[in-house]
Amino acid sequence: MSRGARKEVVVVGGGVVGAACALALAGLGLDVALVEASEPAPWSREHPDLRVFAFAPDNAALLDTFGAWREVLDARAQTYRRMRVWDAAGGGELVFDADAAGRAGLGWIVENALLLDRLWSALSRAGIDVRVPARVEALEQDHEGVRLRLHDGSRIDARIAIAADGAESTLRRLAGGEVSRHEYGQRGVVAYIDTQRPHEDTAWQRFLPGGPLAVLPFTQGRSSIVWTLPDARAAEVLALDDDAFARELTRAFDARLGSMRAVSRRVAFPLRRQLASSCVHGRVLVVGDAAHVVHPLAGQGVNLGLRDVTALRDAVAVAQARRADWTSPQRLARWGRGRTSENALAAHAFDGINRLFSSDGMHRTLLRGPLLGLAGRLPPLTDALWRRAAGL
Repeated sequence: MSRGARKEVVVVGGGVVGAACALALAGLGLDVALVEASEPAPWSREHPDLRVFAFAPDNAALLDTFGAWREVLDARAQTYRRMRVWDAAGGGELVFDADAAGRAGLGWIVENALLLDRLWSALSRAGIDVRVPARVEALEQDHEGVRLRLHDGSRIDARIAIAADGAESTLRRLAGGEVSRHEYGQRGVVAYIDTQRPHEDTAWQRFLPGGPLAVLPFTQGRSSIVWTLPDARAAEVLALDDDAFARELTRAFDARLGSMRAVSRRVAFPLRRQLASSCVHGRVLVVGDAAHVVHPLAGQGVNLGLRDVTALRDAVAVAQARRADWTSPQRLARWGRGRTSENALAAHAFDGINRLFSSDGMHRTLLRGPLLGLAGRLPPLTDALWRRAAGL
């Protein structure tokens, strides 16, 4: 089919969620185009990406359907077998254990750059029409489809368009989509570290008054940290020399793994909650960060985005099996309601956890530890919490 022919789907945004969406829909036999402003840099084994995800089993299964997950595992992915969560104020501890769940692992710690590298390799194999570098400048739509004008004057016509172009999505804005936004006044400081004691294939999280400190297992015995701090405190931590940073980090983690030492640069990113008012605007669908940005304390950002994709793929597949119109307004609206509800529920749940545990108020402090301890002593509740995070 020529580049000027009408597509069935055009995905705008080639990040992890956008690339996976293009691949998932192409796997159903749809003619798909992908528009992206810049091709991702190749993954480097020698220089690990500071941005990592706690990747859930259901999303690994999604990537496996188009052959990308095995390539990720063959390159570098760290299985985590346990999660341990506790509060600096004391009280009980919440533990998730793969052995107790009868599984080989709870999930994987994977670099963003590696996922992108393998997904983009799969795009060409799938026959997807990739337009890069390209930016959307104008949108027209009616009951039959969408028409996008790109920065070079070229056009793409499609039955539907999918906005996967991030939190500041241009396509969502052109479609008239609105968002609600809440700034947390916090930043997530990320780095790789070495620890005196082994990480035990465990994802650790300690709640502190300023925000949680997550220590995630990585390959070669190293760990990745995401340290949530108030903006001013994050700036102070970034300005510390390596020795002072190591001391502060070890103290914040209560020396649970002994002394800690940074082995990479440190960067920080601002944290906020952002939710699109709707995931459907006519024939424009909104997924991933364009639809929802959540607090990183549960590591669910990219997982939620990929569940948008899985839900859309499944809805299209059901319609195809019934020989029905998979782009009907009723079907798209049904998908949109489900995702809007699911993502809002998750975002506000993470917001509530952050508010409860990022407070030094006496009543909340007295409540936190016992709550974790109670959850840890109720195996059905622990199992339900983990299964929800894993998408099972």
